Amino acid sequence: MAAIAKRERFEMPEPVRRFFEGDWDAPSLRVEEFRDGDNLVVKAEMPGIDPDKDVDVSVSDGVLHIQAERQEKTEHKGKDGYRSEFRYGSFTRDIVLPRGVKEEDVTASYRDGVLEVRVPVPEVTESTKKVQIARS
Repeated sequence: MAAIAKRERFEMPEPVRRFFEGDWDAPSLRVEEFRDGDNLVVKAEMPGIDPDKDVDVSVSDGVLHIQAERQEKTEHKGKDGYRSEFRYGSFTRDIVLPRGVKEEDVTASYRDGVLEVRVPVPEVTESTKKVQIARS
């Protein structure tokens, strides 16, 4: 049998690599999650999205659901011809919230292409109940 020569891989600039190979290591919606005092803050980059029409934020069963849909279309008409380009896609992210969060206290805002969700986290006191062991 003839040996198949392995094709050597050459390094491509990062944006070109992502275009051809896809960015499989990145989540569908990049978020930053951190504590700010008594609040859990979740930030998601969403440039070019209309938050009134394209974003849905909800909380159910202790999980924060963020869903967004992007639809962009550009057209270039010139003396040399016509070019149309569009991008679209749906993005979702689910984040498990700390115990004791009240769904009605969750707030969201959008500014400069960044969605910010603030979740007040109550102080949870751990209580342990001793269970008696019955002897038979």
